[in-house]
Amino acid sequence: MVNEATMDERERDAFLGIGGTGVIAFASEPDEPPHAVPVSYGYDAETTAFFFRLAVGGGSEKVTVLDRPISFVTHERGEEGARSVVATGTLEHTAEADIATETLAALKRVHIPIVDIFGQPPEQVDFEFYRLVPDTFEGRAESSTAV
Repeated sequence: MVNEATMDERERDAFLGIGGTGVIAFASEPDEPPHAVPVSYGYDAETTAFFFRLAVGGGSEKVTVLDRPISFVTHERGEEGARSVVATGTLEHTAEADIATETLAALKRVHIPIVDIFGQPPEQVDFEFYRLVPDTFEGRAESSTAV
C-alpha cells in the first residue's frame, strides 16, 4: 500500500534545490478556470522564497492576473515515488531599484532555468522578475505502508 506523507523542511528544500520547473495557477473569476502556466523557478532555502522570471510582453495573459493570489506546484515521479510541493500566496514584483538587499542576495543564490517556449528567441521576449514568499507551503512525498 502507498500513501502520502508530509516532507519536513529539510526534505522539501532538498527537493526544490535552487531551481526547477512547475506550474503557477492564478486565481480567476468564480465562473472561470484559473489561469495556469508552466514556469521555471529559483528557490532560496535561506529565505524560503521562490523567484520567477515571467514573460510579460507581447500579449501575455499573465499581465492581467499578476496581482491575484496564486498556487505554485512543482512535482516529480522518481524511483522513490511521487513528490510535490505546493505554495500559495501573492507575487511581489522585484526590480533592483526597489527591493531589499536581502532579496538581491537571495536572487544570487538561486538558479532559474531558461525554458524556451515562446516561439521566438528569449532575448526578444519581455521578462520581469517576481518573488513569492509563501503564505502556505507544503511538501508531500509518496511513502510505502506495506507490511
